Amino acid sequence: MTMPWPVEPMMAATGELPPDGDRWGLELKWDGVRVLAHVSADGVRAGGRRGGDVTGRYPELSALADLLPDHDVLLDGEVVAFDHGRPSFERLQRRMHVTHPDPRLIREVPVRYVVFDVLFLDGHLLYDMPYAERRALLADLDLAGTGPVEVPPYLHGGDTDQVDELLAFTREQHLEGLLAKRLDSPYRPGRRVDFWRKVKNFLTREVIVCGWKPGKGRREGGVGSLLLGEYDVKGLLGFVGHVGTGFTDRALDELYETLWPLRRPTSPYDEPVPREFARDAQWVEPRLVGEVAYSARTRDGRLRFPSWRGLRDDKDPLEVTSAE
Repeated sequence: MTMPWPVEPMMAATGELPPDGDRWGLELKWDGVRVLAHVSADGVRAGGRRGGDVTGRYPELSALADLLPDHDVLLDGEVVAFDHGRPSFERLQRRMHVTHPDPRLIREVPVRYVVFDVLFLDGHLLYDMPYAERRALLADLDLAGTGPVEVPPYLHGGDTDQVDELLAFTREQHLEGLLAKRLDSPYRPGRRVDFWRKVKNFLTREVIVCGWKPGKGRREGGVGSLLLGEYDVKGLLGFVGHVGTGFTDRALDELYETLWPLRRPTSPYDEPVPREFARDAQWVEPRLVGEVAYSARTRDGRLRFPSWRGLRDDKDPLEVTSAE
């Protein structure tokens, strides 16, 4: 069988830790960017969450060709940048938008490919194979700890003591949380399924950047805060709040350069924006997707205490909806 390409990854739904833990495997939720890698005699090619080619962005993945010289294989995983041993989405920002990084940037911000699934192996499509069996095949490829590649083991959810210890560890280290995957689950490309669940320590979501408020004080002349939006079930773009924390000075400068060419004279929202946010706002075309952490949502859908995490170019703005 010829391997399908490009392939969109299967996505997890947000949920609670399953009560029937013996039917589930648990993995750390890696704070990176999703990448599928095809390794064959022709070399390595990598695709992002929407199927776009990201091979040039992460030349570290070329090591897979030497690690799997006799295989034709499709891997699913996450490209992660680490900071003092912890995944850092902020650090990854310096790499994930650079199409062809120079050697200096690669040295300053190295990435690792954290692999957690295998979808095709030597002529065999594995979509219908249970997760536990796919993980066994992945372990047989013997990639763990070799070069810029990691294959972390999963934890059987039936061991409640170890599950509690793992959850406590993620909270102590301020990690995103866990992914629970049913051991008998198939792989369904491009779908969001409830037999994979994100069990989060804190809430995150994608938002559309619709404008900015001018900065004051040391931010004067640049971006002070971003105005955020999402589409509702009718396809209308609504206001969900603004974010003014979580930025580094470097991120603010880069955002200003990115947003300036997208300016427009009128609001992109399909509803009126509260006057205190609309006053002095600089509107932009709603083309950029970012990610924020937040504490909760109000009754009218506003994000409470959002903190900026970075831009994401692996998601289309039309996918950012209130139903997410």
